[in-house]
Amino acid sequence: MTESGRTGFTTGTCAAAAAKAAAILLQSGEKPDRVEIGLANGSRVRLPIAEYSSTGQSARAAVKKDAGDDPDVTDGCLVTVEVSWTDSSEIQLVAGEGVGTVTKPGLAIPPGEPAINPVPRRMIAEAVREISNRGVRIAVSIPGGRELAEKTFNPRLGIEGGLSILGTSGIVRPFSLEALKDTLVVSLNVAAACDIRYPVFVPGRIGEKAARRHFSITSEQLIEVSNAWGFVLDETVKYRFNALLVLGHPGKLAKLAQNEWDTHSSNSSSAVPAMLKLAEEVVGKRPPDSLTVEAIFGDLAIDEKRVLADAVAARIEAAVFQRVQKRFSVSVVLVDLRGEILGTHGDLSFWKKS
Repeated sequence: MTESGRTGFTTGTCAAAAAKAAAILLQSGEKPDRVEIGLANGSRVRLPIAEYSSTGQSARAAVKKDAGDDPDVTDGCLVTVEVSWTDSSEIQLVAGEGVGTVTKPGLAIPPGEPAINPVPRRMIAEAVREISNRGVRIAVSIPGGRELAEKTFNPRLGIEGGLSILGTSGIVRPFSLEALKDTLVVSLNVAAACDIRYPVFVPGRIGEKAARRHFSITSEQLIEVSNAWGFVLDETVKYRFNALLVLGHPGKLAKLAQNEWDTHSSNSSSAVPAMLKLAEEVVGKRPPDSLTVEAIFGDLAIDEKRVLADAVAARIEAAVFQRVQKRFSVSVVLVDLRGEILGTHGDLSFWKKS
């Protein structure tokens, strides 16, 4: 993953700008075209306001999310904030339409609270406080957010009913590896808080579907690593897990056996040469040269596929076991592109269906 291209603004930044605009409308009746807010790093930005409305008792403003060149599911969505004064001196945040509620421990926000992270909460509060010190109720909405949330990690992390309002700096940087790392740490925290002892790591959707199909696992157990294996395995040793299952396609996971821990194609070599060599060693013949690992297995008989896959799984297990400092046992399951099991290594009893 590289960081290049046009930057954008987080949902937290959009919510802060919309909250300030709504507060201005409620306080003075004015509808500025743009409002200026402070970011977490101390800088200030001006965002355009897309919509206004008022009932007299409350005011509403919306900002259209611009994620820059990042493929964010919320890009182009309206982040809408409704503000109303209260008799207290407090700021009350409410999850409106399309914004989720936290239901599981382990996140930065406790269960029962709107899924608005600490930095956006502070930015929203500071933006409104630039207008008034009165008590205020702030309802944040993202129309269509409930449906969009199904495309994110939110359901697995215990955020129900919609999207989360995110942001650590206020700026979205395209294809951010840091965003992936943040998500992985949150996933590990949720797993630990839910007393998970036997997590399952998969590279992506193929591994996820196969894991759910072949094993008995909960959403909290399943962590989609993408390509950041070195990072997530180094983080994993900080938690009290008893055993780890690594499951996925050998085209990706075989790279771990080569001690390549960022498996993105631009940051790692192809697994094909090593797989061809290993096949010659353990099967007794060299398959025809292929462009993909899937094709290598396609050229083998059923029993030969199993022998090769088991050997690859054993090498992956050894490499991962060393990477996690031998803190807990590691098991490996390799599947083909259809999700069928090719080979395994290690004790799978912790995840077997009852």
